[in-house]
Amino acid sequence: MLSRPGERSGRRGLFRRLAKPALAAAAVLIAAILLYRALSNYSVADLVDAVAKVSTVRLLAAGGFAAASYLCLTGFDYLALRYAGRPLAYPRAALASFTSLSLGHNIGFAALSSGAVRYRFYSRWGLDAVDVGRVILFCGATVGLGLMTLGGVALVTLSGTAAELTGLGRATVLALGAANLALVGSYLLVAGLRRAPFRLWRWRMEMPELRLALAQVCIGALNFSLVAACLHQATMAIADVPFFGVASVYVIANVTALIAHVPGGWGVIETVVMRLLPGAEIIGAVLVFRIVYYLVPLALGAAALAISEMVLRRRKNLAAGEKFAAAE
Repeated sequence: MLSRPGERSGRRGLFRRLAKPALAAAAVLIAAILLYRALSNYSVADLVDAVAKVSTVRLLAAGGFAAASYLCLTGFDYLALRYAGRPLAYPRAALASFTSLSLGHNIGFAALSSGAVRYRFYSRWGLDAVDVGRVILFCGATVGLGLMTLGGVALVTLSGTAAELTGLGRATVLALGAANLALVGSYLLVAGLRRAPFRLWRWRMEMPELRLALAQVCIGALNFSLVAACLHQATMAIADVPFFGVASVYVIANVTALIAHVPGGWGVIETVVMRLLPGAEIIGAVLVFRIVYYLVPLALGAAALAISEMVLRRRKNLAAGEKFAAAE
């Protein structure tokens, strides 16, 4: 049976609208199954005791590293706006960055979810969709560079510990670490030598200048070092694991969560960490980490978004009232 072009395009549009929620639901279901399997050997009492073992000092230290990480993340947007040729004052970049990422980290499909919030803010301040797209692309590249840099250093520096934690051979771990660092080095080399933009079909991507690319690598690696330090503080209350050991585990877990696109990495991070560092106590540490790094910023980010929307609406109402009064 033949269908009209309009009907086919309508069906494609409907499929696209349904595909993302369906994929997200499937990812959540798979994550729930993985998490259930990971936790099935432990009682609720075991998990409560594990969380209680994290001291107040460790909890405060973890909170400090989490706050420093989100402060570092504001630098992603600040640099990205300069790359896009649309620099803004730091407070504006910081507000858009924190609000979008605190929500995006928990919603899943971070590039889309945080991108929508970013567009909501930046469009008010004169950026169009192309500008915001360049900001998102730059921030995504910074995330990748940060993960590769920290992962490479962790795998090379503590190859024996990383091999023991992951079950891979030491030579494989060293090769993976060296490959990560080589990719980062290649990115910097291209940024320093190539000025012509890359073209792919209708798309054009300009490399940042070397100074900006170096800043990407440094701030990206610093951010993930701070996140790993947050997890390390929670873990140290339970197990004596070296920082780079935790960092290598976190990088693996984070990459897995990014691929899965599960909201907040729920289930994925816990499963990977428990597989590499088994025990009920470790899941308690991960739960503390999740509360500190994900849930507390989520509450703050939601409040910031709500307040900013209220302020924007009030300004629009005032402007409309003034315009109406002037017309009279």
